[in-house]
Amino acid sequence: MLKQDVARLVTTPLDSPAYAPTRYRFTNREYLNVVYRTDPDALRRLVPEPLTVTEPLVRFEVMRMPDTTGLGDYTEAGQLIAVEHEGEAGEFNLAMYVDSVPAISSGRELSAYPKKGGSPALYVDSDTLVGTLDYGTLRVATATMGYKHHPMDPEEARAEICSPNFMVKTVPNYDGTPRICELVRTRITDVTVKSAFTGPTRLELFAHAIAPLADLPVLEIVGASHIITDLTLNPVEPVHDYLAD
Repeated sequence: MLKQDVARLVTTPLDSPAYAPTRYRFTNREYLNVVYRTDPDALRRLVPEPLTVTEPLVRFEVMRMPDTTGLGDYTEAGQLIAVEHEGEAGEFNLAMYVDSVPAISSGRELSAYPKKGGSPALYVDSDTLVGTLDYGTLRVATATMGYKHHPMDPEEARAEICSPNFMVKTVPNYDGTPRICELVRTRITDVTVKSAFTGPTRLELFAHAIAPLADLPVLEIVGASHIITDLTLNPVEPVHDYLAD
């Protein structure tokens, strides 16, 4: 393999890349979102400057992605925190638990999504939409929502999933010191909302040392949504360099 060919590679292994070199388009992406109020002190301990916590709100999400260019069929779950950056409202993506190695690899390498392995699921149980997250053999989250009880304004649904997303991108040097340590921003585009509903909702989080979702306890359910959409992920852009401070 010529040196210039090596420099053009998107990732390794050289003979079978860990993920496809493509821009990811999602068809029929399905969300269960539960927005809840939590302990504001717990949020302040986790949210990195220069982001600020506006309201003590967390969005627990479970996403089914049955048709994704280059990645196929997989599911994610995670927590996002309501924040503000230089007057712009958005969400800080704290953690994502994913059942696909290519999705984990591409999310971390190409972007800055804080992905790790997990076993999320989203399904209908009789008249109830159920979202769960297991870490190893243990349940760490269960969300339930009445199935399609009340139609939701499509524009409200669009705003909920298209909020600017902030994440921390870290890449170490070979000696373990940071080579890249940045706050980055992205947002979803090319969105078509196909279905959006809300309904009565409950969320249980279970304490776990390595999947610590319950460190942000559920004090009050603020809202919930069940959304099906087509969308495209945009590349991230840096908004703050921690190594320059």
